[in-house]
Amino acid sequence: MRRKPFPWHITVFLAPAALIYTVFMIYPMIASLDFSLYQTVEGGKQVFVGLGNYIRLLTDPLWSHSFWNAFRNNVVFFLIHMTLQNPIGLLLAALLATNIRGAWVYRTIIFTPTILSVVLIGFAWKLILSPTWGIWFPLLDKLGLGNNEIAIALLGNEKSALITLALISVWQNIGIPMMLFLAALIRIPTELIEAAQVDGASGWRIFWRIQFPLIIPTVGIVAILTFIGNFNAFDLIYATQGALAGPNFSTDIMGTFFFRTFFGFQLRPGDPNMGATVAGMMLLIILTGVIIYLYGWQRRMEEVQF
Repeated sequence: MRRKPFPWHITVFLAPAALIYTVFMIYPMIASLDFSLYQTVEGGKQVFVGLGNYIRLLTDPLWSHSFWNAFRNNVVFFLIHMTLQNPIGLLLAALLATNIRGAWVYRTIIFTPTILSVVLIGFAWKLILSPTWGIWFPLLDKLGLGNNEIAIALLGNEKSALITLALISVWQNIGIPMMLFLAALIRIPTELIEAAQVDGASGWRIFWRIQFPLIIPTVGIVAILTFIGNFNAFDLIYATQGALAGPNFSTDIMGTFFFRTFFGFQLRPGDPNMGATVAGMMLLIILTGVIIYLYGWQRRMEEVQF
């Protein structure tokens, strides 16, 4: 049997994108990982230390406290998105999939914050939540909560700053899971829905028995995208809290920790080698999540389908 010729035309079309991705993504990543294996000594000389920087990051009290604090905050940040953003996005998608009047208007309104500048979002919410001139304090005062210190200074209190920023991020990005879930729901054949309605099934029963099982693969995709996005998060916290990431580093996550480590803050100079090490740990955390998704979720979904 004669073998089919290699489709060189596909290579021609893919080559520019592959080249650009390699130059701007793959090469910097490899260079960063290589940089994390060195340490700068007197005179600016780079000395190879292998995994020494990673050991310092995890065990040296000078670094480990900040690293585990950022990692813990990042996990909380991610869990809030998983437990609020994705379920609410699924609920909104299910409501919009019912062909309600003006669905396109609701889609536009919900998705609009996603395309706005993060700097604009952060500045606007700092004004809204400001205890001095924001509209948040008068509303609390009318509700009898004006003397609640945590409620007044949501972005300035250690106990509430991280949760507040996570909720702002949920509000901003909820349009992404909503659109992904909606795209999956509208692909479900209408014959299945109509047959269930003829049999007298309620809308809630149709969703849980027919629609939700068919979009489970999309649920996994949204979950892993949420995981990657949250462990790469940086801009919202930096725009609202600055490089010091809130009071006593209460909103410090992996992205802001990397920024402070690489570029330095206040009187402490940056350490590019340790910054590259933090970036390497971020890559390892994200790869671990992706591998768990591919072998623990995606593979199981394929086995169920076949």
